[in-house]
Formats: sequence, structure tokens, C-alpha cells
Amino acid sequence: MTTDKTAAAHGAVLKDTPPEGGGPLVELRGAGKSYGNIRALHGVDLAVHSGRVTCVLGDNGAGKSTLIKIISGLHQHTEGEFLVDGEPVRFTTPREALDRGIAAVYQDLATVPLMPVWRNFFLGSELTKGPWPVRRLDIARMKRTADEELRAMGIVLDDLEQPIGTLSGGQRQCVAIARAVHFGARVLILDEPTAALGVKQSGVVLKYIAAARDRGLGVIFITHNPHHAYMVGDHFTVLRLGTLEMSAARSEVSLEELTNHMAGGAELAALKHELSQVRGVDVEELPEADDLSAPLPASSEGNS
Repeated sequence: MTTDKTAAAHGAVLKDTPPEGGGPLVELRGAGKSYGNIRALHGVDLAVHSGRVTCVLGDNGAGKSTLIKIISGLHQHTEGEFLVDGEPVRFTTPREALDRGIAAVYQDLATVPLMPVWRNFFLGSELTKGPWPVRRLDIARMKRTADEELRAMGIVLDDLEQPIGTLSGGQRQCVAIARAVHFGARVLILDEPTAALGVKQSGVVLKYIAAARDRGLGVIFITHNPHHAYMVGDHFTVLRLGTLEMSAARSEVSLEELTNHMAGGAELAALKHELSQVRGVDVEELPEADDLSAPLPASSEGNS
């Protein structure tokens, strides 16, 4: 695959050839956001395609939250372009983003712990039956629909009446993903879904992220864990201090390179120098400064 490589402010930007089957569902072109004199995000390019997982990585303060808020309609961008299906948009509320098929699943999951699983599945969008003004909840249909949708995602729960708070963190994340898919999400934004989970539960969530991709959704996976990102990601975008540190297809970057770019080569090189002054610390096995800060090499034809 031919690669167009251009130098970024802090690293390398590798632009891969878009997948076949049409343009991106969501695209940012030079997007940015300023809060008064504070520029939280600047010059970010991002393309989300159907059936692909786009991983957005970065340390605290990198601009990941601001990026989520722009795409999900919480905040408006102040520079650049935001396109949905190739059409420039400027959402004013999250409802407008939902109407265009963009759904965000945040870390708190927006669930009520003491309510049953099926009730949380339809929270805010309950099904009703009967004539007005005596309409009532259609409990049987909601339970049946919730069970069918969860099973379609590979999630089998013995009792939908159990409070969702009794489920593990990974199971609650999966219920939230299945709920977003059921209500028409084409683009699914996952905000640090594995941040507070152990190894096993993180694996469960990653499996359902892959399942959402296989159902044709465009997934934006926000994380600070390059290992989790590399397990399911098709494209990687690394943010650093509000700017684009790196953008690369999976075929163009290794896990080690992804980790180094996320951590910041210059900072790691400085840390190595400081550690070398401490007695009892062996820094010989750490990467050299040139290895950490050098741009990623351009791939040649057929290297994918």
C-alpha cells in the first residue's frame, strides 16, 4: 500500500488509503476547539469508516474529551470542518448527533444501578401500548427486544430482571453498546470503556467492540492503553497537547511504535537521562532517544 507521509508537529502523520465501499461516515478536517484564549484542540484530522475501529489515544490533557464532545454534539468546533456522510454539520445538541446515527457511551454508562437490565436498556425510550391517555409500558415487548438484541451481540444473561448494578463492569459496558446499536447508531463512540476494568473484563469489552465493527458500525475507541487499542484497532490517531501526534493505519505501525508515539519520545529520552543519574537503575535496555523521537518510516508497496 502506498503511503503519503508528512511530518507533524511532534511526530509522523501517515495517511492510509481509505477502505473500499464509500467515504467516511464521520470526518474531521483541521478541526479545533478554543475556550476563550485556551486552545484545547487544533488541526485534527479524523475519518471514521463503516466496519472499522478508529482508536484515539492520548495521555490526560491530550484533547480526547474535547474531540468526543465535538463529534457527539455537546460542543461545537471553532475551526476546521466537521462532516457527516460528506455533509458539513454543526450540531448544537447531542440529540442532533443521535438523529444522524452518532452515539456516545461514556464511562458512567448513564445507567440506573437498581433498575433491571431490560429497563436500563430502554431508559428514556420506553415502549408503550394501549390508547391515550391510558397508555402503559409494554414490558413484555421490551424484555423480548432487549434479550434479542443482547443475544445478537453475543451477550447471554440468565435474568433480565436483575439490577444492572449487579453485573460486572464489562457486562454493563456490553449492555450499553448493544443499546446504542439497537437505537440506530452507525457511529459508536466509546469513552475509555476498559479504563476501570481488570484484564478479563477488558477482554470481554474488546470482544464486543470487534462484534460492533463486524456488524458494520464505525467505532471510535477512546483509550490511553495502546495494548487494548492494538488488539482491535484498524486505524490509530494519537493526540498530544491538543494536536495530532500521529495518524496511521494498522499496517503502518507496530505496537512498540504506537506506544512510543503516545508516550512522547522526547519525554522518554529525558526520563532515561534522569534515571541514568540514579544509582541502581539500569537504563541500558531502554530505547535510545533517536529511536523514540524519529518519525515512522514510510512503507513500501505491498507491505500491508
